Amino acid sequence: MAEETGSAGKAGSAGKAASAAKAPSAKKAAPAREKAASAKKAVAAGGAVPVKKAVAAKKVAVEPVGKESRTALVRRARRINRELAEVYPYAHPELDFENPFQLLVATVLSAQTTDLRVNQTTPGLFGRYPTPEDLAAANPEEVEEILRPCGFFRAKTRSVIGLSKALVEDFGGEVPGRLEDLVKLPGVGRKTAFVVLGNAFGRPGITVDTHFQRLVRRWRWTEATDPDKIEAAVGALFPRSDWTDLSHHVIWHGRRICHARKPACGACPIAPLCPAYGEGETDPEKAKKLLKYEKGGLPGQRLNPPQAYLDAGGRPAPPLGAA
Repeated sequence: MAEETGSAGKAGSAGKAASAAKAPSAKKAAPAREKAASAKKAVAAGGAVPVKKAVAAKKVAVEPVGKESRTALVRRARRINRELAEVYPYAHPELDFENPFQLLVATVLSAQTTDLRVNQTTPGLFGRYPTPEDLAAANPEEVEEILRPCGFFRAKTRSVIGLSKALVEDFGGEVPGRLEDLVKLPGVGRKTAFVVLGNAFGRPGITVDTHFQRLVRRWRWTEATDPDKIEAAVGALFPRSDWTDLSHHVIWHGRRICHARKPACGACPIAPLCPAYGEGETDPEKAKKLLKYEKGGLPGQRLNPPQAYLDAGGRPAPPLGAA
């Protein structure tokens, strides 16, 4: 992949003039970039307090975007993804699952609730109904009681029983590996389908959830608000093979650092590349207190996370009802 070679204003002479007027000189910007790199490496280490060397707000040299050329946008977007890959080398789907059926059901249940709550609920569901055939024949009232902690439990019960019946009747009890088949199942849209395709079948897809939407707009990868248009716009910036891991990187960053209401800008390893730097807390010490999950020394969302996550200092989530 091409490396970042300059500011986004290199598209034309007017852009160059604007960049020269607004951007700091190379000599002044170099120390800030070096400090930002140190902050990124500290975050990647995965410790409980990973951002002691985060750059002070007044010293962050944010690269100007302005009227960014298409080439500059692609380079900046791919560089952000590379940086996040170093920060979250253990990124993975934050739903516990052992097979495509479990991932499909868990993803449907995750609507309007946290992955943590789903992970605390599904052991009871799959312990009693381990296969599509079992769930298709389940008593709805019994399933509703199990799913009550997930919220919207009646609608979700209809969806998971309905999709289980469809799997049995139309696909021989197997989860299909094609987008066009998955989206025909009750409660399954493109977002859910791409989660299943990317993580259960190894077929690339972009998961446009609320975190993904928020961050790609902050980074000015797109101005679209419709999920399908966001998917198309962002997909065009990256090789298809990057789509699934890109989704994990963006979503993990949104959950841990780039929060909706108060992003931790002072603890962000990609601050120099972010046009929205300064929307949140820029003081490194205050920003450090906003970090979540393993970046803040707190338990994650999976009860059974991958070993790579544990090796990086991550902690399993507690089971339902645990203190």
